[in-house]
Amino acid sequence: MKKVPVLDVHTAAALVKEGDTLLQGGFGMTGNPVHLMHALAEIGTKNLTFIGNNTGETGLGGGRLLRNGQLKKLIGSFFTSNPDAVKAAQNGTVDYELLPQGTLAEAIRAGGAGIGGFYTPTSAGTPLAQGRETKVIDGVEQVFIKSIRGNVAFIRAWRADTAGNLQYRMTENNFNKAMATAADLVIAEVEEIVAVGEIAPEFVHTPGCFVDYLVQATLTLEDLGSSASVSSSKKVDESRMNMARRALAELKKGDVVNLGIGIPTLVADLITEEQGIILHTENGMLGVGPVPADGGGAMDYPVNAGKIPVTALKGSSYFDSADSFAMIRGGHIDVAIMGGLEADEAANLANWAVPGKPLLGVGGAMDLAKGAKRLIITMTHTNPDGSPKIVPQCTLPLTATGVVDLVITDLAVFGYPNGKLTLLELMPGATLEEVQAKTSANFSMSE
Repeated sequence: MKKVPVLDVHTAAALVKEGDTLLQGGFGMTGNPVHLMHALAEIGTKNLTFIGNNTGETGLGGGRLLRNGQLKKLIGSFFTSNPDAVKAAQNGTVDYELLPQGTLAEAIRAGGAGIGGFYTPTSAGTPLAQGRETKVIDGVEQVFIKSIRGNVAFIRAWRADTAGNLQYRMTENNFNKAMATAADLVIAEVEEIVAVGEIAPEFVHTPGCFVDYLVQATLTLEDLGSSASVSSSKKVDESRMNMARRALAELKKGDVVNLGIGIPTLVADLITEEQGIILHTENGMLGVGPVPADGGGAMDYPVNAGKIPVTALKGSSYFDSADSFAMIRGGHIDVAIMGGLEADEAANLANWAVPGKPLLGVGGAMDLAKGAKRLIITMTHTNPDGSPKIVPQCTLPLTATGVVDLVITDLAVFGYPNGKLTLLELMPGATLEEVQAKTSANFSMSE
């Protein structure tokens, strides 16, 4: 069996050439080849096209290359969390292309499989579909996405053997598995390197034929940024908890449920083991449990899509981001609960872009909105300036069209029976007059 060369981190990073397209694994700082990225930052190689879910946190991982001016273009799913990326996009120092998270994962997997591209309903009818070929397949509008490959892939695994076989740990799999297949040169940063045979065949997640070089680098708490530990809990407004409780009431035993960030994450704190609800997270986990009670962080626990350390319930499983979104697009998620900026009379949703700000962070919202069997939106009834969020027609950039099943606000619950926006019930303390005054959409009232 072949033996994969082991390089020091700077020698490996120097294999990236000026003008290369660089794939970087990781979800936030979890499974992020941070040591390779920092070595590349020290070397200073420029004019790079960066492809990854996000650039890492400010000054960490790809964020360090961005701050150095080494990146000419960003292609990914969620750059909003890095203020340097937002600033660079606003002042035009970097070009950027935003892809829904599942589309990004599938494009990389397709590139690694020698497939030229694919059609997906995700992003159809939204600004991200502009300029792309579309086609109606089986009555559904779909967008053509070209596959993605890179010159070099930096990935992170937990263990490798000397033949280059890789094993990932918990949610550190994320984009790494697909990226290991989709570059001309693959460099795997790993925690430890063991002899051939010490990783049982059934625990090899990436076969060694995909890996060109290994780098051994020990992970530290500083490498993980904000996901290193669980932050102290904050007092939650009662109206937000009321929305979470009302959303929970919609779930049935055995439902596979994905929770978005914001108010939806509060639902997780209310779920009991007896309810038998199975939580799914986009970055590769099914069976998400509550946050660790011992204050432990991402060195000891998996993380969810909000990059928060969580526990794993009995029967949980881990997988890569491409498989996670195959579950979503394939209709295996029963309910998605997401936040919203606007919902309208036609059940359209806008929840990812704010006027005047770069469109830098769509994440998995478009995939979930299209793929989940049922979509529940939780949001405040009005914006801070008092303007309504339930409107005749969405004015903000769309997430998806005709997808919303239920809207839960701090004032009311709306549904779409027979395709018509309908007030179903009032929330505690709300009056019909207040709901009418603060809703610009036309709606019917249920009995």
